[in-house]
Amino acid sequence: MNAGILGLGRYLPDKIVTNADLEKIMDTSDEWIRTRTGIEERRIANDEINTSDMAYEAAKAALENAAISAEEIDLILVATVTPDQSFPTVACMIQEKLGAKKAAAMDVSAACAGFMYAMITAQQFIQTGAYKHVLIVGVEKLSRITNWEDRNTAVLFGDGAGAAVLGPVAEGKGILSFELGADGTGGQHLLQDGDFIHMNGREVFKFAVRQMGESSLSVLDKAGLTKEDVDLLVPHQANIRIMEASRERLGLPIEKMTKTVHKYGNTSSASIPIALVEEMEAGRVKDNDLIIMVGFGGGLTWGAIALRWGK
Repeated sequence: MNAGILGLGRYLPDKIVTNADLEKIMDTSDEWIRTRTGIEERRIANDEINTSDMAYEAAKAALENAAISAEEIDLILVATVTPDQSFPTVACMIQEKLGAKKAAAMDVSAACAGFMYAMITAQQFIQTGAYKHVLIVGVEKLSRITNWEDRNTAVLFGDGAGAAVLGPVAEGKGILSFELGADGTGGQHLLQDGDFIHMNGREVFKFAVRQMGESSLSVLDKAGLTKEDVDLLVPHQANIRIMEASRERLGLPIEKMTKTVHKYGNTSSASIPIALVEEMEAGRVKDNDLIIMVGFGGGLTWGAIALRWGK
């Protein structure tokens, strides 16, 4: 049984923090941030908005888009490294708020690759016939663990949530192939140390440029497809230079790569579903399109999916 996306939704906080705003509180500049990251602004959740609140709003939107009721959901997977608290999980919290009474629920922790990990976990349940509908949410309130005095990391991150409902789709549609991976030896390069995110930018950049390209080519090969078959590349929205390196590795024209990093910054596990919603709402995703989703994150972790759009 093939597993594919039946519906998508997202939530972004109202508050916009521009590079000019950051210039006022730290030694940085709009030009410095834009040329190195491609980021112009990001959304920041206020103190009253929790991770679970953002996840709930994105989940509601995805269910509505899929025309699936909460009672039809068999499993909820929430990819996050910034839960409200250690337990109960964000997945359990939104299960209660949605009224998804028969759904099992758990959080998945794979940093920025979390949505990829959750997608493939969902695929296994659907392919075996164990579950029919799985709700996945990638959500982060990274502002809570951002050190606003560290200009190297503070300029990068934003808050938000993206969600997808996965279920059975027609033969030839849905997830065609995937790759998941981890390299724990690189864990010290991107981690939460104490209260805040710490990053060795140079090492993470080298890893991401290599892995994003290799993983994209790997899933194409596994699916028996070529670079010429790709209609849309949806990379993790971390840094425009990393994204461009992935696009060039696939030989794609610029219009075939999703770009939201300039508006929302790096929203970690939420970035790929948020970008997918943007493409869907703009009418740029068509039936039978081949979409490559690829991400990397702390751990170090990575994941890629080749997906044929449609039900």
